[in-house]
Amino acid sequence: MYLLAIICPPLAVLFSGKPGQAIVNVLLWILGVVPGVIHAIFVVNEKKANDRMMKQAQLMSMMNNRQ
Repeated sequence: MYLLAIICPPLAVLFSGKPGQAIVNVLLWILGVVPGVIHAIFVVNEKKANDRMMKQAQLMSMMNNRQ
C-alpha cells in the first residue's frame, strides 16, 4: 500500500477507506506531488495502525471471555 501511496497517492487513500481524505489528497496532489505523497503515507500508516489496534482489541476480548 505504501508503494501505491508513492505512485498514486489519491488511490492509496481511497483504498484505505477514507473517501473524504482522498478528496483532500487530490487537492494536495494538484498543489504539488510531494504534499500529496506525504499525506497519503500518513493516511496509509494510520489505517495500518488502526487495523493492528482492532486486532489486538479482539484478541483481548476473546481472552477475557475465556476466563
